[in-house]
Amino acid sequence: MNIKVDEYISKKEKWSKELNLLRAVFADLPVDETIKWGSPVYVFNGKNIVGLSAFKNYCGLWFFQGALLKDKYKVFINAQEGKTKAMLQWRFNSIDEINTVHIKEYVLEAIENVKLGNEIKPTRSSKPVIIPEELQQELNTNKELKISFDNFSLSKQREYAAYISEAKRASTKLNRLEKIIPMIISGVGLHDKYKNC
Repeated sequence: MNIKVDEYISKKEKWSKELNLLRAVFADLPVDETIKWGSPVYVFNGKNIVGLSAFKNYCGLWFFQGALLKDKYKVFINAQEGKTKAMLQWRFNSIDEINTVHIKEYVLEAIENVKLGNEIKPTRSSKPVIIPEELQQELNTNKELKISFDNFSLSKQREYAAYISEAKRASTKLNRLEKIIPMIISGVGLHDKYKNC
């Protein structure tokens, strides 16, 4: 058991009984308990299986590859319709709604899918990167900058383009441009420092 999960549950006083009961489901399963994105996550063979979380009005489980499960008891909802294809959520409003036997069935099915290599992979956006005029002018005149920028993945290029585009005032755009030029040349993504926390 992970001490950080203990801390997470202790901070969710309203749902602590429910969270502890949900957590108990995983106690004798072949999963690793960790914290990702600030919440408990259960991992099997390096793959995220289930996340555990509590909010104001409910607590719940997130099955990362829930769309592959049979959903025998018709419990799943897609909390991010249109955004996620694989992840589905199972919500609980009280401890009485938690059926640990049913949950374990779903988790074991999810583990079996990992063993079989069944996975819904995210589809990558193939939309072109729209580079704002200010950044494009710099790319046209600074060869080192252009080479570094072109070596970035499309998602990192989009992050930088959006960072400039989202500024309302021309002066803010120029200030942001000055800030990111050394980052781009160094091969550092705009949000890299947050991704390895």
